[in-house]
Amino acid sequence: MPTAAGELTDQQRAAIAELFGSIGSVAEELGERFAAGGHELALVGGPVRDALLGRAVHDFDLTTDAVPQTILSLVEGWADAVWTVGIDFGTVGLRKGGLQLEITTYRSESYQPKSRKPEVNYGDSLHDDLLRRDFTVNAMAVRLPEREFVDPFGGLADLVLAGRLRTPGKPEDSFSDDPLRIMRAVRFAAQLGLTPAAEVREAAAAMADRLTIVSAERVRDELTKLMLSSAPRTGVELMVDLGLAAHVLPEIPRMRLEIDEHHRHKDVYDHSLTVLDQAIELEGKRGMEPDLVLRLAALLHDIGKPKTRAFEAGGRVTFHHHEVVGASMSKNRLSALRFSKDVVADVGKLVALHLRFHGYGKGEWTDSAVRRYARDAGDQLQRLHVLTRADCTTRNRRKAAALARAYDDIERRIERLAEEEELDKVRPDLDGNEIQQILDIGPGPMIGKAWRFLLELRLENGPMGKDAAAAELRAWAERHLGESGGSGTQEGE
Repeated sequence: MPTAAGELTDQQRAAIAELFGSIGSVAEELGERFAAGGHELALVGGPVRDALLGRAVHDFDLTTDAVPQTILSLVEGWADAVWTVGIDFGTVGLRKGGLQLEITTYRSESYQPKSRKPEVNYGDSLHDDLLRRDFTVNAMAVRLPEREFVDPFGGLADLVLAGRLRTPGKPEDSFSDDPLRIMRAVRFAAQLGLTPAAEVREAAAAMADRLTIVSAERVRDELTKLMLSSAPRTGVELMVDLGLAAHVLPEIPRMRLEIDEHHRHKDVYDHSLTVLDQAIELEGKRGMEPDLVLRLAALLHDIGKPKTRAFEAGGRVTFHHHEVVGASMSKNRLSALRFSKDVVADVGKLVALHLRFHGYGKGEWTDSAVRRYARDAGDQLQRLHVLTRADCTTRNRRKAAALARAYDDIERRIERLAEEEELDKVRPDLDGNEIQQILDIGPGPMIGKAWRFLLELRLENGPMGKDAAAAELRAWAERHLGESGGSGTQEGE
């Protein structure tokens, strides 16, 4: 197995050279400082792996036999800035010449059976530090300052020849050290196109319940990276097949509904994965960056179906109001995983609205209905466009083409109305102050009711102008204030 840079192929040597081209003289200067202090230093893990794959390197992780306090003394006066947020886990962060680096003491860490936080023990050997890393493809290093390539566990062969995901030691030991590595296995399958080795799959399946001791935030971060990868479907399918999803997104495997000869319907699970694939394809066509909210909504849009499934006469299967149930379920699950409030709300909104378009038919919607569709979607309108199009998975080409034409039509109508009426800024023709003046009343609940009445008129009719809106408002107020016994006087008089 290759242990020195001279034993790499020309292409791999060029990749390592390019890596050092991006990190400049900083790595060598730092390596020389550590060597002068009698300590080892090596670039390790992700940066080395990504360089060998020809991927851009953004994070520079290093490892050393020096303990954190010694690291601090070695970089004092040299680093432009230092931070110690991760020092309890043996990590010191620093900035030098525009580069950010993290230096971690050789370590071994493990979880106690009921602990959510790993126990960190420092080591004194690069070999042993690489042995405790999650996978062989992350157990490669380049010693500094001499640039010696170190690969004791065959990570290079796994990465570029076999396309295989193995652990440096026994996978059971690796997953016991940190159960989150089970999630990382499926993430790397999706992100790097690596196939978990049989022993890795077996250990992951057997130890899936150990994920329950890992904090929700750490699981969320792995799930986010998986969903933003180039092939999230691969990772989701692995999660389901290995039993991980039961502890992370239990709603997903539940979508694999039984299909019998009397009640034939779409496989909701497979349909949802296809929608996810199609949403990602549309992202590319529309020039979008990988979109976490859209991808989560595509995966979760039908999770309400198992709870709402009903069998009717003639073999018909229904899922009435599954979008409403699914919106609530998606919010609950994403909140439990500690996603941000914005992500939770946006995904829930898309799930709730994903069926709305199917009432459009052949363009019978009035302009009022189109306005309401756009207004209800709000800042999620563009994502809703993509999700709704992706939700068409029929194999009937004629039906698929008709749906596409119908959605082309509604998008054109929204664009036209947006240009004519500034649809994204729809407001009543009168504001709150004008309502108070016309009705001669002060602030209070009646103003809100009047505002909502005028908004409905605006959505129904488009821009009306202030005079027409004022006339409608007076007629409404005469009815409404008469019913409520209002006097039209200022509150407090």
